Parts: sequence; C-alpha cells; structure tokens
Amino acid sequence: MLLRQLEYLVALARERHFARAADTCYVSQPSLSAAIRKLEQELDVPIVRRGRRFEGLTPEGERVLLWAQRILAERDALRHELSVMRGGLTGTLRLGAIPTAMPVVSLLTTPFCARHTQARVTLESLSSRDITQKLAEFELDVAMTYLDDDTLGQVRKTPLYEERYLLLTPETSDLAELPVATWAQVSEQPLCLLSPQMRNRRIMNGYFTDDGVTATPAIESDTVSGLYSHLRGNHWSTVISHAWLHMFGVPAGMKVVPLKSPAHGPRVGLVIAARSPEPVLARALLDVARQAGVHTALDELLDVHLMGGQLTR
Repeated sequence: MLLRQLEYLVALARERHFARAADTCYVSQPSLSAAIRKLEQELDVPIVRRGRRFEGLTPEGERVLLWAQRILAERDALRHELSVMRGGLTGTLRLGAIPTAMPVVSLLTTPFCARHTQARVTLESLSSRDITQKLAEFELDVAMTYLDDDTLGQVRKTPLYEERYLLLTPETSDLAELPVATWAQVSEQPLCLLSPQMRNRRIMNGYFTDDGVTATPAIESDTVSGLYSHLRGNHWSTVISHAWLHMFGVPAGMKVVPLKSPAHGPRVGLVIAARSPEPVLARALLDVARQAGVHTALDELLDVHLMGGQLTR
C-alpha cells in the first residue's frame, strides 16, 4: 500500500468525481482509477461503488477512507515535527472559522506568521456543521467557532472571547443617545440582520424573545459585510457583535449603543480534534492564542467606540 493510493482515495471521496479527483492530484483519470483498484486488491475489499459514474463508497470503503485520512494526517504531523527539529516550523496551517468570527482571525494569524516565518495559513469561512465534519475528517487543523455548540463532538477547546451585542444605529435615531438599549426597542427600528440559518442570529432571536418581541428585519444577509454595506445611507440599524468592530469599525453617521444582555455572552474560541499527539501547527497557533489577549484587545476597542469606556459590564 502506497500513501499516494490513500491520497487518491481521499480526493475521490471529496470530489465525488473521478476526473475532478484526478485533476486535484495532478494525474490522469486512468492512473487514479488504476491506483484505487490496486488498493482494493491489496486490501481484498471493494472500496468504490462503480456505475456509469462515481456512485459513492462501499461500507468497507468508508472505513478505509477514515483510516486513509488518519494515516495522511499522521504523515503530515511527522513532517511538521521534523521541521521543528530542523530549526523552524514549516507547512500549512489549515484554519476554519465561522463567518461571524472571521473579522478577528487576523489577531491570531498575524502573530502566528510573524513567529513562524516559514509556515503558511489557509483560511476557510465555514458553518459550524462543516467545521465539525472537516475536523473529524482531518481536513482542518484548528477552527474558530462557538464553544457551546453541542455538535462539535470530541474536541479540545481554548476560549478567546465572549460575544457582546451592540446596536449600530444612525446618529439621528431616537436610540442613539441611550446608555443601554433593550431588545424590544431595537425591534421597532428599520433593521437589517443576519439570516436565520446563522447561529449568531439564532442567539439574537433568543434575546428578542426573552424581551417579549420578535424581530422582523427588512433585510437579511448571510455575511457580516452584507450588513455593513447597508449602513452608509444612515437609514438602517443592525445588531453586531463587538468583535466585528475590529474589522469594520463604526461607519460615519452611525452610533454604537450597548444592548441589555446577560452578563456572559456566547463564548468563541479555538477547537482542535481530541487526538494525541496534537498537530504541531495547531499547537503553535494555540500557543499564540494564549498570548494574544484577544478578549482584552476587543474590550479595549469597544471602550474606544463607546467614547471613554463608559459601559455597564
């Protein structure tokens, strides 16, 4: 059995198409097909369900795929361990993040690259479900997501910050000068909010419900940038996480107002698959995260935008 055969199998399972899998592996389709047939012969089990096109993996193939992903991940971990022994961490850190955490990722990736100049980072915006799947399938080294997500499975967690929610509203709004706004008051404003499939929006919906109201936004978006794109006309209001201020700030003509929320908001942090040894690149990012002071940096930024730091914590 060759590692290359396992790479072909993983690519085929990912692409679900022989020609596309071959392209990603930089080989011809006949070469990829022949390698997988040889793997079937060596293991003496059918791996691929074949018809006129790729139809999926057999039950035996699904088990082989899990081992292939694990073996290739261990191969990469060995390479990274040896690179450290040679004097510098190399390789590519595969980082996934939920869309609402993307605005603060640079607080970790920038110091990581400064410390490990020979390493690279690939960053994906992913749903919580995709993060869980990619961690289990060894396609991510580490992810930034909500730590209270029950679907994460067996992972190790490193908290970074707690989300704190704010009203972003035009300076001419009747709520702009309030020291703290209620969710009921926010529901009466012309709103643009994240889409209901986003976990951040579902958390907000819970706060609206607790205040006895339902938010009915005129505009919904599945990206933070989509919300901010509507704010420059000083017509719409929105609810943001304080972490978004790091990337987007407060647009001209807008005012940020604290919202009445629980003392402790949803926790966002890093997660890695619970396996030993920890991947070297993931461990290196966790080391950076423990020293980056993300929680403090975001709180200090919020205080600046609240004009002198007057905030009920």
